[in-house]
Amino acid sequence: MSVTELYSKYTRVWIPDPDEVWRSAEIIKDYKEGDTVLHLKLEDESTLEYPIGSKDNPLPFLRNPDILVGENDLTALSYLHEPAVLHNLKVRFLESNHIYTYCGIVLVAINPYEQLHIYGEEVINAYSGQNMGDMDPHIFAVAEEAFKQMARDEKNQSIIVSGESGAGKTVSAKYAMRFFATVGGSANDTNVEEKVLASSPIMEAIGNAKTTRNDNSSRFGKYIQIGFDRRYHIIGANMRTYLLEKSRVVFQAEEERNYHIFYQLCASCSLPEFKDLTLTSAEDFTYTSLGENIFIEGVNDAEDLVKTREALTMLGVKENHQMSIFKIIASILHLGNVEIVQERDGESCHINRNDTHLHHFCRLLGIEQEQMENWLCRRKLVTTSETYVKNMPHSQAVNARDALAKHIYAHLFDWIVEHINKSLHTSTKQHSFIGVLDIYGFETFEINSFEQFCINYANEKLQQQFNSHVFKLEQEEYMKEQIPWTLIDFYDNQPCIDLIEAKLGILDLLDEECKVPKGTDQNWAQKLYSKHSGSGHFEKPRMSNKSFIVVHFADKVEYQCDGFLEKNRDTVYEEQINILKASKFQLVADLFDDAKDAAPHPGSKTSRINVRPAKPAPKGHNREHRKTVGTQFRNSLHLLMETLNATTPHYVRCIKPNDYKESFVFDSRRAVQQLRACGVLETIRISAAGYPSRWTYPDFFSRYRVLMTKKDLSVGDKKQVCKNLLEILIKDPDKFQFGKTKIFFRAGQVAYLEKLRADKFRFACIKIQKTVRGWLQRIRYRKIRKSAITLQRYGRGYLARRYAEMLRLTRAAVICQKQYRMVQVRREYLRVRRAVITIQAFTRGMFIRRLYQEFLLHHKAMIIQKTVRGWLVRKKYQRSRYAAIVIQCFYRRVRAKRQLKQLKIEARSAEHFKKLNVGMENKIVQLQKKMDNQSKELKSQNENLAVAKTVLETEVSKLSKELETLRTRQVAGTQMTSLQEELEKLRAELQEAHAHKKLLEEEFSNEKQGLEQRVEELEKENTVLKKEKEEMNRRIQTSTQDQGGDVSQKESRLQHELDDERQRYQNLVKEYSRLEQRYENLQEDMSSMKFHPGHRRNPSNQSSLGSDSNYPSISLSEVGDTDDTIQQVEEMGIEKAAMDLSVFMKLQKRVRELEQERKRLQTNLDKVEELSKRKGSEAKNSTSEDDINADLAYNSLKRQELETENKKLKNDLNELRKAVADRASENNSSNELQDGYNLLLSQLKAANEELDVRKEEVLMLKTQIVNSTRQTENLNHINSNDVSEWTDNKSPVNTEDRVDAPASKNKAQDWGYLNEDGELGLAYQGLKQVARLLETQLQTQTRQHRDELEALHTQIELLKDNLEKKQDMLDHFSTLSPDALVEFSVQQEITRLTNENLDLKELVEKLEKNEKKLKKQLRIYMKKVQELEVTQATKSRPELTRQFTVQRREKDFEGMLEYYKEDEALLVKTLVTDMKPNAVSATVPCLPAYILFMCIRHADYINDDQKVHSLLTATINAIKKVLKKNNDDFEMTSFWLANASRLLHCLKQYSGDEAFMTQNSAKQNEHCLKNFDLAEYRQVLSDLSIQIYQQLVKVAEANMQPMIVSAMLESESIPSLAGVKPMGYRNRSSSVDCESGGPAGYTLQALIKQLAQFYSTMADHGLDPEISQQVLRQLFYSINAVTLNNLLLRKDVCSWSTGMQLRYNISQLEEWLRGKNLHQCGAVATMEPVIQAAQLLQVKKKTSQDAEAICSLCTALSLQQIVKILNLYTPLNEFEERVTVSFIRDIQNRLQDRIENNQLLADTKYTFPVLFPYTPSNLSLETIHIPASLSLDFLTRV
Repeated sequence: MSVTELYSKYTRVWIPDPDEVWRSAEIIKDYKEGDTVLHLKLEDESTLEYPIGSKDNPLPFLRNPDILVGENDLTALSYLHEPAVLHNLKVRFLESNHIYTYCGIVLVAINPYEQLHIYGEEVINAYSGQNMGDMDPHIFAVAEEAFKQMARDEKNQSIIVSGESGAGKTVSAKYAMRFFATVGGSANDTNVEEKVLASSPIMEAIGNAKTTRNDNSSRFGKYIQIGFDRRYHIIGANMRTYLLEKSRVVFQAEEERNYHIFYQLCASCSLPEFKDLTLTSAEDFTYTSLGENIFIEGVNDAEDLVKTREALTMLGVKENHQMSIFKIIASILHLGNVEIVQERDGESCHINRNDTHLHHFCRLLGIEQEQMENWLCRRKLVTTSETYVKNMPHSQAVNARDALAKHIYAHLFDWIVEHINKSLHTSTKQHSFIGVLDIYGFETFEINSFEQFCINYANEKLQQQFNSHVFKLEQEEYMKEQIPWTLIDFYDNQPCIDLIEAKLGILDLLDEECKVPKGTDQNWAQKLYSKHSGSGHFEKPRMSNKSFIVVHFADKVEYQCDGFLEKNRDTVYEEQINILKASKFQLVADLFDDAKDAAPHPGSKTSRINVRPAKPAPKGHNREHRKTVGTQFRNSLHLLMETLNATTPHYVRCIKPNDYKESFVFDSRRAVQQLRACGVLETIRISAAGYPSRWTYPDFFSRYRVLMTKKDLSVGDKKQVCKNLLEILIKDPDKFQFGKTKIFFRAGQVAYLEKLRADKFRFACIKIQKTVRGWLQRIRYRKIRKSAITLQRYGRGYLARRYAEMLRLTRAAVICQKQYRMVQVRREYLRVRRAVITIQAFTRGMFIRRLYQEFLLHHKAMIIQKTVRGWLVRKKYQRSRYAAIVIQCFYRRVRAKRQLKQLKIEARSAEHFKKLNVGMENKIVQLQKKMDNQSKELKSQNENLAVAKTVLETEVSKLSKELETLRTRQVAGTQMTSLQEELEKLRAELQEAHAHKKLLEEEFSNEKQGLEQRVEELEKENTVLKKEKEEMNRRIQTSTQDQGGDVSQKESRLQHELDDERQRYQNLVKEYSRLEQRYENLQEDMSSMKFHPGHRRNPSNQSSLGSDSNYPSISLSEVGDTDDTIQQVEEMGIEKAAMDLSVFMKLQKRVRELEQERKRLQTNLDKVEELSKRKGSEAKNSTSEDDINADLAYNSLKRQELETENKKLKNDLNELRKAVADRASENNSSNELQDGYNLLLSQLKAANEELDVRKEEVLMLKTQIVNSTRQTENLNHINSNDVSEWTDNKSPVNTEDRVDAPASKNKAQDWGYLNEDGELGLAYQGLKQVARLLETQLQTQTRQHRDELEALHTQIELLKDNLEKKQDMLDHFSTLSPDALVEFSVQQEITRLTNENLDLKELVEKLEKNEKKLKKQLRIYMKKVQELEVTQATKSRPELTRQFTVQRREKDFEGMLEYYKEDEALLVKTLVTDMKPNAVSATVPCLPAYILFMCIRHADYINDDQKVHSLLTATINAIKKVLKKNNDDFEMTSFWLANASRLLHCLKQYSGDEAFMTQNSAKQNEHCLKNFDLAEYRQVLSDLSIQIYQQLVKVAEANMQPMIVSAMLESESIPSLAGVKPMGYRNRSSSVDCESGGPAGYTLQALIKQLAQFYSTMADHGLDPEISQQVLRQLFYSINAVTLNNLLLRKDVCSWSTGMQLRYNISQLEEWLRGKNLHQCGAVATMEPVIQAAQLLQVKKKTSQDAEAICSLCTALSLQQIVKILNLYTPLNEFEERVTVSFIRDIQNRLQDRIENNQLLADTKYTFPVLFPYTPSNLSLETIHIPASLSLDFLTRV
């Protein structure tokens, strides 16, 4: 194609622009050979005459077609040049917000200066396992490419991340390492991947700082090697660092900061552990305040320090080492504040002795302050003859101080890096590694020094390696396709590298000048001018003799020579280093160890510091061989290049879009500078020099088939058709080449083919338009003719209608006149009539109002009279009432006086004193008891004081004797003084102990007061809560009355909550299965390591099942069965039993139960012994009949009273506890509320005790009343006889009851004779009974108190144990990482729930055991009776026994199968382990489940619980083994899911529970289980079914995963609909194995066939239809998630044609569901997001109406997903248009209020909660036939 054809009218070109670098224009006049001017029209419609022809003004660059703009790969562009690259990056960055773009093998990453949600775990999962060209550009795609090539080629890989400061290098490297940590997680629990990620915050803290270009700039380079084993799991890592910017420690430019760690420490200085550092704000320290701004917007330094410390702990840095590190860093800050004072002579200086910062510096480092003060201002000079000390001037001392600070920080940096490497090191052999190089990019500033020189030198080496690698890949591509090509001349920067590092290069001359004693920077510059003035890469500035220019590959850089020598030497005085070596802190001394410096760790930083020696003899040899900074950097760079050359490199070039850190702002000039510097344009140039555009033959045929004729299409070979077409279209054979699988084009040829294709389409469109327009005109003529005829017809009719209308109007006018005249006359009449009526009305009203006023006056006069008369009457009544009251008062006073006089007389009587004494005696007894207790306590305290006094006197005498002995022995009183001091010290300690005791007492009293206040607050809060409760109840009642239509909403909400709860439970089951599977894998790894070294582990996608078969599962019903549990422990072994949670919990529970049982029995035994003793003593003392009666009366009253009172108290107590417990649960069970709750309970208990005392007093009074009544009756009977009968009374009187009369000689006289009415005797008798009652009550309370005391002691011990456990748990929490803490919390919660479950089941089991024992006894008796009957029948008819038995079995078959215990293993092996689904395919579905249940029924029938338990446990474990062995077999998993669910249904159907028996037949109800309740095993089977279901879904998804993308998005279900666009390098990269052809593409029919196979397999196995529907629903959700995620991450499929294909594919899936009658299972609803995405691709996207339609259409898509699809939308031809930015902004504004999550991708791991509905079987067990092929002859039908 000629130049004139290319530069024709309407062709768009790029012209240079000073502001935007390149500007677009359109040719408005065809270009002809020899023209000197090109006529252009700019984008602003202005014209321009662009000069061309000379070498300086060549023809402008051609612009690519719009269809190629925004490509993922820059190499896919037809015209490859700088403006095309820049424009493509700008469009992707600004319009689509895509920060990643491929450029061949390079990933270009533009810093968005904004947090994007494209780095989540779901994105990592989406990119994992994908080919690089299949997904949109991303850092994860590069990482996946490296990981895949490492696994496939078994070759080490490297990812080289470079760019300017602020371009995002560190973040890109961090995300790459996160990808490796997620994809290649460690196989064991070492958490190496977490440690690798934990190194990032540490290195950022000590190596990153804020600069003018970047808030988190890495001021060092690092190369991290992530090691992998043969299974490609991370096993370790290693880090190498390069060229730390030490000068930043002592100097920062304006608006810059020092390293982050300094500001983090200053921000956290208020923490108690940092008080010793004596730090303040960063503004107070010189080294952190030079930049004048210590803050970074959006950064919290204190929180960052917490993350840094957590990372240090994660990497194993102990707490004491961390504090040592912080002390060293703090000491550097204090060193910067040390003030060096200049002397007057100017030749010396000094430091004030009271300098606090110097003191803190020396204290923190553990060194001598005087020595450091001396050597900071002086230096030691060594000559051949002598050594002397010289004072340093002020400037030199300040430089020495700063050099020391840099030296300390550099060594600390090396130590931390070395420690990180030790933590990440592993003893396991490394199979391969992936290196991530995060290194500084090309730098050029106004003033460039030694650091910029080293950085640019490193970039020269990396660029050389990059150029050679790109050239090598291009060459390999051409050789693989077997096409001829000529070598491409690419830029070789070896001369520039030789200028720097060759012999007598810049670095050699610099080292040579450093060896000269008085070498200067100026002398070194002169040597450079004389040596390299002839080099093409070296220039001397015109106006300077202290700088030089190096022509780098990116740009010319002028370096200032000042400071080169000093930075290269990097010297610090040895005297200062020796002081640091003598530090009393080991870490500080280790930092400056000579042995360490002599043999540096390979992971440490390469720069070292030379120490000037004090003595020449021993140090001279070291000085000669000490390396300078430049030499060390060169050596480390060579080592790095060797490592990179030995690996496969992958390149990430980070671009900084602007210098203002503004989000999504693109500065074209800055971007072009970086593109030139990082080698992206060099890649484009190399690619453009060859054949940059490449098409596969099928893609080329599909794209350009419109240019072919019918004859060409008739040829069957597409490859030959393509060759014939190109030979016709492109005449120059050099413009294209035919490879084995691709066609290669020169630059611009694809654009020419696109132009021909567009012309073809344009010609076809014109022809179509011509035909359509003619057809439209013919239709229009026919419509006009028809319209004319219609108009004529309607016109004639109109005229006729007008004449008829005129006639009607004339007649109507006459009628109107008649009616109008009539109306006028009537209106006049009505007006006169209204006037007359109005006059009458006003006149009548006036007379009526006058009459009304007269009546009103009379009425008011009557009211006044009534009121006055009433008032007068009331006054008279009040006077009379007052007089009556006065009379009553006087009369009542007289009566009261009389009554008072009578009461005074009665008060003097004995009866009154008796009543008073009853209560007083009780109080006296209580006070006496209290006084005795206090006297005992006082006595014990006095004894203790006496003992203590005796001990102290003995000790004082002993000390005095020793003192006298010492006085006699020694003249000097030194020891005496020490003894006195010791004595004083002991006294002080004693006083401190007393003070501490008082303090504790005060704290106790304060705490007690606080608790009392808390109780009061709780009581108040309780009342408030009660009121709130009442108010809430009232509101609930009103709301329930008002709301009648919310039932459906509540049901849906409850159903949603139920699903969420079921989902959480199933997730816990899944997590438990995963952890158990992980434990099994670890056990297998251990065994394989012991016996099979080097063996590779199984694939990692094995199923995660429940309990492992290695440990037999144990039913929870066995808790409490000690013998069985111990026997199981002995059978399993201690180690295995310890790993079995159920066994462990049962043993722990049983131990607690036995301990409580022992204490209870001991308490009962003590009570029995005490009771027996009491009964014995009571038997010795005879009791009177009156005492017995009194006791009986007391007991009866007490029982009645206590019963009623106990009920009330229990109700009140339960209500109070419930209210307080509810409140405590609402307040999240805080410790403070728990203490208040305990205190409230204690007070309630005290109140109950007081109430008991009061009740006893009431009972005593009641008893006294009853006895007094009886005694009164007796006395009345006695008084009827003569008084002399008292002397003849023979009734015995107890000695206790007898009252002695000293003046009486008549021994027959008793207490009844003491008073004439027996009043004193009765009082004494009552007091005696009260004393007995009190004694009984006291004994009872004593026993109760003793029991309560024992219970409290037991509770205290339990609380202590619990407290210790919680303390250990808290200590363990503090050492855990956040992820481990979450996992541990989940385990603790599971344990707690398990304990609660065990406690509840314990209660149930106790009741069940009693029931079972009774049932068992009953069955034994029934069995004995049946045996007796059978025995009698046998004796009577022995010859018919065998025949009768056979007939009975045939007739009365009960659907049970009998087997012997020793055949159980064979039964399980036959039915489970060796069972194949096809073996029972022709029988009843789920036959193994029925057979197993029939065996269980027989074990239940014979009441053998061990047999039931053993069979169920063996079955469950065998099923788990089978599923683990066949973890990727869908048929086997479906088979056992059906059988497990059927066995579960059988256990429910025949459980005897009425809820499950509603659909049973009468015969089935007879077959229900009789003896055992297997509810717990039903739960175990339910959990097992959930696990099998999850495995089934996992296997099905794994089988479908490779099909989904190909079937849904890539295959052409509608032929010739999809278009093909040019592909870039990444579609032909090495991630796709071209030789093997890659994976075959799947069609939609293959996917539907796979789904049909799954469904038919589940149906054949008898799986419940509801479960099958849930499986399909989950699979359809997986199809939706994978399809949608690929759609969101692939630009090439976001087009109109893909939307059409996608809608057709979804309709085919819906048709399949309807064909299977599955459209009601909810599977279609899960596809709604991808359905809406397909519709979004097809709808119009221009106007605001379209935006409104999209917002109402896409309800299942989030805003982020909608915007992503619109940004990715790509037209496949020129007739489509891109979505404008304004339209996308309109969509965002309309949907910004939508509440949704910010997740971009769908969660592919989400699973719906499965529900197993109860489906009873219609089969009767007695009708089931067992085929002979199963070999179950040992089973007997019963």
